[in-house]
Amino acid sequence: MDSIMIVVVITVAVALIFDIINGFHDAANSIATIVSTRVLSPKMAVLWAAFFNFAAMFVFAPKVADTISKIVKINPADPVFVYVVMAGLLGAIVWDLITWWWGLPTSSSHALIGGFAGAGIAYAGLDVIRWHKLSEAMLFIPLAPLLGFALAFGFMIAVYWIVRKWIPMKVDSVFRKGQLFSAALYSLGHGGNDAQKTMGIIVAILIAAGLAPTTMKLSFLHWDTLWIILACHLAMGIGTALGGWKIVKTMGMKLTKLRPIHGFCAETAGAVTLFMATNMGIPVSTTHTIAGAIVGVGSTSNLSGIKWQVAARIVMAWIVTIPMSALVGAVCFYIFKLFL
Repeated sequence: MDSIMIVVVITVAVALIFDIINGFHDAANSIATIVSTRVLSPKMAVLWAAFFNFAAMFVFAPKVADTISKIVKINPADPVFVYVVMAGLLGAIVWDLITWWWGLPTSSSHALIGGFAGAGIAYAGLDVIRWHKLSEAMLFIPLAPLLGFALAFGFMIAVYWIVRKWIPMKVDSVFRKGQLFSAALYSLGHGGNDAQKTMGIIVAILIAAGLAPTTMKLSFLHWDTLWIILACHLAMGIGTALGGWKIVKTMGMKLTKLRPIHGFCAETAGAVTLFMATNMGIPVSTTHTIAGAIVGVGSTSNLSGIKWQVAARIVMAWIVTIPMSALVGAVCFYIFKLFL
């Protein structure tokens, strides 16, 4: 096996490890509300989310994967691009692990985008980036949480009006059951958007190594690409099943006090946002989306109930994710370059 093939195999393995870490890091997005409202135990919640993360492969076309694979202009004739892809992955993984240790719900998606872009710029300069692709992801840094906030706020007001004459016990009973449905929808959206980002990286490495055409399209109906889709969704499900409890605590218990009715509205709003973005092929942050939705439902009853200091700390982490992961990706590439 020549050196390029070795790098390809290692990069695919690292990509799947990233997918596991992504699922682990973002488990809180899918299960924070359902755990904090005590609808499911932590163990059952992660299994519920992991199943629907995996099932998303049968629901969404891989449009997000296509976007990710095209952020950096890859020249199949230049074998150094395989190192660019691997350096980008390492940049994302390092940043994800740092923020997980700090208990900050940053975006694995933006870490991957930043790491890939940073490694590309370190090798070939600014012209190597397809800026229209990158700008779509950048635009949704503020839009995803704002949309999640607005939808959750609207859903919460509508639901409050519908149940205004119900007794509290009935409200709690109905929405405890409803939260199973909303959590499943959110997990589908999470798996559909996030697993595809790793698929895009695997497609990029195969193109960089000349093992796939630049026009490669993923489909679970084709055996030559089915393994990519299956492996990425399986890795995402495994990572979610492992869980990230520090971030669960921040997302589900520190931002605002939640009840099943709040969890239902937040998860539904997050799911709608993710379904829209995935069908448009836009890689968004599931973390941004659910955090905005949680604040949205909390703000309908008591603005002072929102822990704004915690929210501000989360927003600051969002802002620095792309530049910091890009910096780490660039450093990783320069280290690789010493041995090329």
